[in-house]
Amino acid sequence: MNNNSNLNSQTSSLRTHISFFGMTNAGKSSVVNAITNQGLSIVSDVKGTTTDPVRKAMEILPLGPVVIIDTPGLNDSSKLGELRIKKTKEILRETDIAVLVIDSTVGKSKEDEEIISLFKEMNLPFIEVYNKSDINLDFTPTNSNSGNTKICVSAKTKYNIDELKELLGHLIKDTSKENPLIGDLIHPKDIVILVIPIDESAPKGRLILPQQLVLRDCLDHNAIPICCQPSELDSILKTLNYNVKLVITDSQAFKEVSKIVPTSCLLTSFSILMARYKGLLKQQILGAKALKNLTDFDTVLIAEGCTHHRQCNDIGSVKMPNWIKNFSNSTPNFIFSSGRDFPERTTEFKVIVHCGGCMLTQKDMENRVKIATKNGTPIVNYGIAIAYMNGILDRSLEIFPDLHSLL
Repeated sequence: MNNNSNLNSQTSSLRTHISFFGMTNAGKSSVVNAITNQGLSIVSDVKGTTTDPVRKAMEILPLGPVVIIDTPGLNDSSKLGELRIKKTKEILRETDIAVLVIDSTVGKSKEDEEIISLFKEMNLPFIEVYNKSDINLDFTPTNSNSGNTKICVSAKTKYNIDELKELLGHLIKDTSKENPLIGDLIHPKDIVILVIPIDESAPKGRLILPQQLVLRDCLDHNAIPICCQPSELDSILKTLNYNVKLVITDSQAFKEVSKIVPTSCLLTSFSILMARYKGLLKQQILGAKALKNLTDFDTVLIAEGCTHHRQCNDIGSVKMPNWIKNFSNSTPNFIFSSGRDFPERTTEFKVIVHCGGCMLTQKDMENRVKIATKNGTPIVNYGIAIAYMNGILDRSLEIFPDLHSLL
């Protein structure tokens, strides 16, 4: 496989998401096409040509692997305009860097000002791009004290398009932050066992993203990862004379695995590591405590970031509700959401139980936690919830002494 194939196959959730916003016919889609050097978005003189967000994962120099998102016009007044604008605002949750394209022959609109306010509210880095400088040759953006980055371009003549890409590249470097996954917990030649059940819920022919990331991080730090299924774990531990640094398990096997792994060995889960990687472990540990206080009159939101096919014994729609009912000795009402469908208001929910969010960008997962926190709703991911309900969360956090005290 060549390098380009590797780059293009990188999971979208790990790429920087750059979203383009603007009024209809500000030339937003033309700017997208100029940056990408391809006809990613349909352009037309007819207002509202972009009817749905258009996503494309690609490699753009000097930006690296990114997802480009072209959104519908902010002022779309067609029959579906209200729905389109709602979708545009939803895109903000997954956006790492926003680009607001403004028609320099018209100037900044009320809608432009409104979305700039949203950028600032969400602490989202953004660039104001004044398009059509080939028509409005003398236009210069008004300076402000806000420190916003502004640039004049022409999508038609490609004027300043390379400079715009350079600006985006600098923003990516400035906003890139990577929390540790497992590398800071292990040393070269440490043996790490990854317990990966291969059952009806496992994807065919591949590992899920958290398993891939942990396995690669072990190798990157010269540790010795050993992958096995739960049924093989006991014999492997005995063969190694329990000389193991860490056992990491899939959440659904937590209870079974915890009985096999002696307390002399550290134990945690892929979900817990991913929550830390996304910088959300502390909030979700605190959120787990809400599970013990549920009553028959409460409502629980079970949210997933992907839209996979539901199976007869699905973890989100079947297993998790049953585990929660058994643990809380109650029968709360369950509401389910998937994909990008996540509510702006969560006050009706006693607790939100979320998947690990491996298919969501870090920004999207952060924003979901922020929404829950703003509404005063505890939120916890599957792995932490399962460990808590099985009485092994404290053990699973022994590897993180600074967080263990939260329980």
